Amino acid sequence: MSQQPNSVNMRNFLIVWLGQLVSTMGSRMTGFAIEIWAWEITGKATTLTLVGFFSLLPSIIITPISGVIVDRFNRKLLMMMGDTVAVLSTIVILLLYLTNNLQIWHFYLTAAIVGTFNQFQSLAYSASVALMIPKKHYTRASSMEFVSSYGSQIIAPALAGFLYTVIGFMGIWLIDIFTFSIAISTLFFINIPQPPPIKETEKITNIWQDLGFGWRYITTQKSLLALLIVNILFWLPHDIGDSLYAPMILSRTNNNTLVLGSLASAAGFGGVTGAIIVSTWGGFRRQIKGVLLGMMGAGISKIIFGLGRTPWVWIPAQFCSSFNFPLNGSSDNAIWLAKVAPNVQGRVFGTRSLLLQIASAVAYLIAGPLADNVFTPALSEGGSLFAVFGGLFGTGTGAGIALLYVMCAICMLLVGLSGFSVPRLLDVEKIVPDHDAECGESLHSK
Repeated sequence: MSQQPNSVNMRNFLIVWLGQLVSTMGSRMTGFAIEIWAWEITGKATTLTLVGFFSLLPSIIITPISGVIVDRFNRKLLMMMGDTVAVLSTIVILLLYLTNNLQIWHFYLTAAIVGTFNQFQSLAYSASVALMIPKKHYTRASSMEFVSSYGSQIIAPALAGFLYTVIGFMGIWLIDIFTFSIAISTLFFINIPQPPPIKETEKITNIWQDLGFGWRYITTQKSLLALLIVNILFWLPHDIGDSLYAPMILSRTNNNTLVLGSLASAAGFGGVTGAIIVSTWGGFRRQIKGVLLGMMGAGISKIIFGLGRTPWVWIPAQFCSSFNFPLNGSSDNAIWLAKVAPNVQGRVFGTRSLLLQIASAVAYLIAGPLADNVFTPALSEGGSLFAVFGGLFGTGTGAGIALLYVMCAICMLLVGLSGFSVPRLLDVEKIVPDHDAECGESLHSK
């Protein structure tokens, strides 16, 4: 397959990246508005966490086949399909709202639909990066993804918190629809490289074998398996705490959307700052150090955040927490991009995504009931944990959630710290050869 010049590939990557940045900003504004609306209607943490759960559940089911599809079909069309389904779902929600028929379960349903197609989009995008840019820019490209994600947080939540009281749901959703149209249009004129095509005779005969290929590939490389396991152990407690973040702040501030938006913006500034530094610096020579140190830094910051009760503590702690994730994530992505051959990245990354999504789904499923039924009553006046933790966290819904949040943050810190004691994990970059260093037939070509 002929390759475009590196300058052209980088230009195409940047155009696609900018389109996704605009789209992400609109999606964050809508997500922020949904959280406020749902909390005002129900006052239950479970309501908010279930939106996240239903967005993950169908994608978990589809992930095993999504990796096979991404490796076998046009990745550009898959990316466009994800954006198209998202904008159509937003239009449906908008129509339900305008006709006074919008209910909480509608968010569960649309989250499930969008989550399914977003799985194809995100997997197609991540599997295309290695073909669009030179290997030396893998870490920088990964850090730019964090610039996109956190950059949207700087403006989107604060703007949504203000616009929610001015133009309401309808105005925010119209903005979201417009941003999706920009993302789709950028893909029309950009060439997304494809891996070497699979022979027609192999497409049907091997498809069922391909479903388990990603898992076999990872388990064969024990160091990659260790890297995946440490990520699962980190993201499980992270997602429990993260799913309770909005109800914790809203209950602590009497539904102050300005504070919630300001904290999201602080997270955005922290993430962008960290991403710019990693992009400029390039990360540690041993990327695994960035993975583990990022976990530890995030855990420490979130412990301080959970212990705080005022924006003066929350804002700097949130900045510091988000500052660590570009280091962690870009280092982790760089390892996978370097070690896994592009023509099988869809299947391998699909398996990796599946297991991480299962962990996230479990987190979202248990977080709400734990907060509403266990920790909130336990830190109420006379509750079982009030005598021990009441002086530190206070009482009420926010206090119980904060205790659970801090417990999750401690787990995150311990996971990063313990990773330094696992030789197979620490030496992953030595043990597993880069995909372009392998010669002849290997596992991924079989």
